[in-house]
Amino acid sequence: MALTYSEMIPLGKSAPKFSLKGIDGKTYTLEDFKGKKALAILFLCNHCPYVQATQDRIAKLARELAPKQIQFIGICSNDSDEYPEDAPENLREQAKEAGFEFPYLIDDSQDVAKAYGAVCTPDIFAFDGNFKLRYRGRIDDSWKDPAKVTRQDLRDALLAIAAGREPSADQLPAMGCSIKWRLTA
Repeated sequence: MALTYSEMIPLGKSAPKFSLKGIDGKTYTLEDFKGKKALAILFLCNHCPYVQATQDRIAKLARELAPKQIQFIGICSNDSDEYPEDAPENLREQAKEAGFEFPYLIDDSQDVAKAYGAVCTPDIFAFDGNFKLRYRGRIDDSWKDPAKVTRQDLRDALLAIAAGREPSADQLPAMGCSIKWRLTA
């Protein structure tokens, strides 16, 4: 497990377009989420202990914010040949166990992760209704122990975005396992 911190790319960047198959067999594009007040794109996987420690909180937050027109999307970009825990059938099991009720997409080519600048799991990007980046950072201030959370950074940012306000400028990077990139010849 290589601890990696998310790269703090500039705010205001447009969300790169994508067309990815979900674990449900459907194909999703960025345009499918037009009309939402906020969009959280989370690069996740099944085997990373940082994701495992936060996935229940992610699922709960997604359910809490869905009625406010805030959409979550999970994307797994890991090399599932080298990390079979991140193969589609295992992602389906993870989603079921964690209670993910949002689309969980598979980025086999890893092009989407590269376009977004994702480097770790979880890596989090929050966009406004015009698909402009307004937040990139951590879920909260205690990845390992939910009882020690005092700041819910992602929740606060998404509520601000959905209300048409700018989230706090105090945005701290997410941390987790590095994305497992495919080796190129």
